[in-house]
Amino acid sequence: MDLSAQRKEMVSEQLKKRGISDPRILGAFLKIPRHLFIPAAEKELAYYDGPLPIGEHQTISQPYVVAYMTQALDLNAGDRVLEVGTGSGYQAAILSQLVDEVFSVEIIETLGLRAKKVLKELELTNVHTKISDGSLGMPEEAPFDKIIVTAAPEKLPEDLIKQLKIGGKMIIPMELGTASQSLRIYTKVAQVDPPGYHLEINELLPVLFVPMTGEIKG
Repeated sequence: MDLSAQRKEMVSEQLKKRGISDPRILGAFLKIPRHLFIPAAEKELAYYDGPLPIGEHQTISQPYVVAYMTQALDLNAGDRVLEVGTGSGYQAAILSQLVDEVFSVEIIETLGLRAKKVLKELELTNVHTKISDGSLGMPEEAPFDKIIVTAAPEKLPEDLIKQLKIGGKMIIPMELGTASQSLRIYTKVAQVDPPGYHLEINELLPVLFVPMTGEIKG
């Protein structure tokens, strides 16, 4: 199925016109076939400007949201990135084009296995997946330069902060307790007195993500 024309239109109309300007990110969206990450019943809508169901009451995010979160992380080629919530695998595939290594955790086994299969078919060998509670991260591979979370918790997952390098950034949608969510970037900043670190918080925009499950409930 050749949907390259739809992919080009998605990049032009949904991303460029909304301020996604990093040529590396635009190139990744042109290269990665989003329709392969969509269930058969929804494939004709693969390049639609919105989220789509992928089963298990989960969704693949709107292309713009995927691109926005990716650009906001200010990724470097040598970064090691943790993704919490593999879902369809599409976000991990985009990241694979931009950084050295991607580690992606999914709590729902059926989704995690399906995503792993697609990622393998695309020969994205720098993506490492795991079926586990994403709120606990992947401590065996820490520390990470960047963390991207694609489900909304009610409180900040401390395990993820611990696995972030000093100077690292985590982008995450946070439940606000009023049926609303805010997409935030937390930057882990070193401090001398007292020794340790503190978090700088940057509010980005209102969003709507599925709740985080696992040890940290959404």
